[in-house]
Amino acid sequence: MTLTSASWAPASTAASSAPEPPSAGASDGLCAIHQPNLFPRLSTLAKLFSADLWIVLDDVQFARRDYQHRARLAALDDPSRQQWLTLPTHLPHGRPTLISQARLVDPRRSRRTVQLLVRQYYGRSPYWGAVSEVLDALDESDRVADLARTSTIALLGALGWSGKVRDSSEIPTRQGRSERLADLAAATGSTHYLCGTGGLRYLDAGPFDAHGIPVLPFHAPVDNSLWRWARRSSSLWALSKIGPDALADQLAVQREAHHPGAQVASAS
Repeated sequence: MTLTSASWAPASTAASSAPEPPSAGASDGLCAIHQPNLFPRLSTLAKLFSADLWIVLDDVQFARRDYQHRARLAALDDPSRQQWLTLPTHLPHGRPTLISQARLVDPRRSRRTVQLLVRQYYGRSPYWGAVSEVLDALDESDRVADLARTSTIALLGALGWSGKVRDSSEIPTRQGRSERLADLAAATGSTHYLCGTGGLRYLDAGPFDAHGIPVLPFHAPVDNSLWRWARRSSSLWALSKIGPDALADQLAVQREAHHPGAQVASAS
C-alpha cells in the first residue's frame, strides 16, 4: 500500500486519542486500508478481495505519480506493451489537496476517454461483456476519488466479492501514520489488518498491538504469466485475459492463503 503525507486534522479534540472499540459483535474481520485507485492493479485488487472490509483512504494528500487518477493498460496479447490511461485532474488547494478534494478537469471527456481507450485495448476480448459492465458502473461524480472508488468496487463485484466498504474520512483517528491506520482498523471492529509489501516497509506494529490487532502481510504471487504483471498493470488486463470466473478463482486462492478465517476452516 502506498501512502502520501496527509494534511488531515481530527474532526474534534476527542480524535486525539484512540477511538473507543466497537461493541461486541460489530467485527468486520480482516480489513485492508488502501487509497482509491482507478482500475487498480491486480496486486491491489487481490489484497482487497482477500479482506472482509476495504477502508478507502480518501483523506490523504493526492499524489500525481500515484494511481488515483491513472491506470496502466497492458495490451491483451502482449502485456509488456503498456499505456497510461490518465485523467486530467484539478487540485483546488495545490499540492496539499486531499484525494477527496481532487476534481476531474472535464468529467464528460474523461469518461469518454476511459470508454474509448479501454475498448481499444480490450474490445476484442471474449470477456468484453464483463469489462463493459465495469465501465457502465462508473460514478457520474466529478470527484476523482468517487470514480476511482467506484471502478474498484465494480471490479470486486464482477468477481463476487461480498465485503464492505468504508471511507476513512468518516472515522476520527489520531494523526500518526501507523496510529491512524491502527485506529481505523479498531474503529471498524476489524480483528486483523492486511498490509501490502509497500506498507510493511514503514509500518510500526506497536499501535496495532495496543489494539490487539495482528498485522498480516499480503504477498501477491509472481510465479506465472498472470501474476507477473500484477504490480504494473490494471486488473482490466487480467479480467480481459482470463475472464471473471477464472480470475475470481485465482483471487479466491489468495484469499484462502491470507485470510485467517479461511486458514482455520481449511485446517479443521
